[in-house]
Amino acid sequence: MIENFNRFVLTNAGALLDGLWVTAYVCFWAFLLAIVLGLIACLLRMRLPYARVVAIGYIEFCRATPILVQLLWVNYVWPEVFGFPQTVTGAGVIALALQSSGYLAETFRSGFEGLPKGQREAALAVGMSRWRIVSRIEAPQVGLVVAPLVVNQLAVVVKSSTLVSIIAIPDLMYQGLKIVNQWYEPIEVLTTIALTYFALLFAISRIANYAYVYFQTKFGIASIR
Repeated sequence: MIENFNRFVLTNAGALLDGLWVTAYVCFWAFLLAIVLGLIACLLRMRLPYARVVAIGYIEFCRATPILVQLLWVNYVWPEVFGFPQTVTGAGVIALALQSSGYLAETFRSGFEGLPKGQREAALAVGMSRWRIVSRIEAPQVGLVVAPLVVNQLAVVVKSSTLVSIIAIPDLMYQGLKIVNQWYEPIEVLTTIALTYFALLFAISRIANYAYVYFQTKFGIASIR
C-alpha cells in the first residue's frame, strides 16, 4: 500500500496540486458571483414589486434544477442562446454561481425580514434614500446574522465543484481521474482526493461554527444556522 501510494500519489503530486488550485479558483469566483447574484435577487424580490415575479422565478429555477443539468446547459446551450463564446472554466463558475445564488437569495431574505421594521421607518422619516438604508443600516446587520449560513453555502459550492470535471475543467477530481485512468489503481488516488476534500470541508465547517459563536458573543446577534 505504501509503495503504491508513493508511486501513484507522490509522483503525481504536481498534477494534483494544480487541480487543487483550479478547484480553489473556480470555487472562489463562483461563490463571489453567487453572493452578488443572490443579493440582487433578494433585493429585487423584496424592494421592487414589479420585479418580484421575475426574481421569484429566477430563485426557484436556480434551486429546483440539478447542478449537473445547469452545468451542461451553461456549457453547451448558453453560447448558442447568447451568441458569445466562453471557456469551460467560465461555464463552471457560472453554473455553480447560479445554483448557489438561489439559496443565498433566500438566506439574505430571511436576514432582512428578521430586522425590526422600525429601523426602516425611522430612516425614511429622517430623509434617507432607500439605497442608503439598505447599504448603511440593513446590509451590515444582515451580513452578521446570515454569515454562518453563507459560509455553509461555500461548503456546498466546494462539494458541487467535483462535477465540473465532466466538462473537462482540470480541477482536483479531473486530475485524479486522469491519473486513475493512466495507472488503473484507484484506491490510493481517490482516497487522497477524498481526504483532501474532507480537510477543506472540515475547515469550512469549523469557520462557520466559529462565526456563529463569535457573532453571538461579540455583537449579541443570534445568527441563523
